[in-house]
Amino acid sequence: MMNRLRSDELWKWSAAELVRGIRTRAISAREAVESCLGRMEQINPKINALAEITAEAALRAADEADRAAKAMEELGPLHGVPTATKINVDQQGLATTDGVAAFRDNIARSDSPPVANLRKAGAILVGRTNVPAFSLRWFSSNDLHGRTLNPWDLTRTPGGSSGGAGAAVASGMVPVAHGNDIAGSIRYPAYACGVMGIRPTVGRVPGRSGPEDSDIPLGPLFMAVEGPLARCVADLRLTLKALSAHDPRDPLHTEVPLEGAPLKRPVRVALVRDVGVARPIPEVNRALDIAAGCLGNAGYIVEEVDLPLLAEAFRLWTLLVLEDLREMMPVIEQFGDEAVKTNLRYNYEIQKETWGDATYDQYRHGYARRGTLIATLQKFMQDYPLLLLPVSCELPFRHDEDIASLDSNRRLWNAQWPMISIPLLGFPALSMPVCVHDGLPVGVQLVGRRFREDTLFDAAETIEAQTGCFTPIDPQF
Repeated sequence: MMNRLRSDELWKWSAAELVRGIRTRAISAREAVESCLGRMEQINPKINALAEITAEAALRAADEADRAAKAMEELGPLHGVPTATKINVDQQGLATTDGVAAFRDNIARSDSPPVANLRKAGAILVGRTNVPAFSLRWFSSNDLHGRTLNPWDLTRTPGGSSGGAGAAVASGMVPVAHGNDIAGSIRYPAYACGVMGIRPTVGRVPGRSGPEDSDIPLGPLFMAVEGPLARCVADLRLTLKALSAHDPRDPLHTEVPLEGAPLKRPVRVALVRDVGVARPIPEVNRALDIAAGCLGNAGYIVEEVDLPLLAEAFRLWTLLVLEDLREMMPVIEQFGDEAVKTNLRYNYEIQKETWGDATYDQYRHGYARRGTLIATLQKFMQDYPLLLLPVSCELPFRHDEDIASLDSNRRLWNAQWPMISIPLLGFPALSMPVCVHDGLPVGVQLVGRRFREDTLFDAAETIEAQTGCFTPIDPQF
């Protein structure tokens, strides 16, 4: 690859290729950063993926990375790689705005665990990616930083809440980006933008942002994770390793090896299309068929199954997480933009259709039921260590379909059941593209046993080898 691409095309290189080139001094970290900064200057004004670009600090860090490489010091797994961080986590000296105008001066005093781990791994932090206000929509638009566009189709969402990350990676501004996910905020932007994203097992990657003495609600504590987006599986592996370093600020972080024992052969894969919430459209079913065929070609045994517990997990998420969010509603009502307030109003109306006026007993029993569902899925995955699911049941949504009406919001919410069900259960899940339909990427989701992200990477590499890579791309006008 390094022989094929010119030095002025370093923005096209994968993170793994950049690391290798910088380690061997075939290229410099400064050259890599300058190439990505040049791409940002060209592309970001068109799609607004990066809310802030930290060019001067990035170039200083690149020069220090080159000095370390020349001195033959010990180098981290992402040494010299231009990387973007999501604007809803703390990065020392920069504002953690979370897309909220009132937070424009919320300057972080220290790095959050994922940002600290990226620095320790040698990543060069070049910018901050856009989100919806309070990171609470499938669309990355807010009154402070504006709207992020999908480089494949400017009328479609790049996903949310890590939409800026997905668009930046897809358009070649950075090879990898940081994201976080409590409902699909890594996996959906990856799906919408035709890149890859992994939601790790809860406890795999340390996370936390904000005051260290603040109490984390149960939903974010047990369901929210930090993870990477990238254009290829190799870069997901590399970045997950970097992000997984221990940080004592996360009460659930667990140091578990990144590689586990080989799975029993042949590996059985459970293909789940429909659990009675929303049916995948034909284009999504075609993507599932393609992925299943790729796995079958490599010796996996793919069997279509019913797995109704995913529908129950989806509905239970709407109770537990939305009830936790009620504590934040006064702040959201005071400082949120109209889009996030409208979306949440519809979300709560949909919650009420299932749960009525939610009670403490429902909430308490909901968490008890969550444990039962986790154990049930773990037993199921003794026979099927991998699940193959849709990411979404529809193609990427058109802008603001979530706030068009209650009916539109309900349709979108139900279409996302494959993503929303997984965080409640705490299992790792990977989103990847497998084909393109009418100029839009279409992908699938792989789910593995807890702390077996390595098996997801193996299966995804099998699919990737047969379908190829669809990015970076230029924005399509």
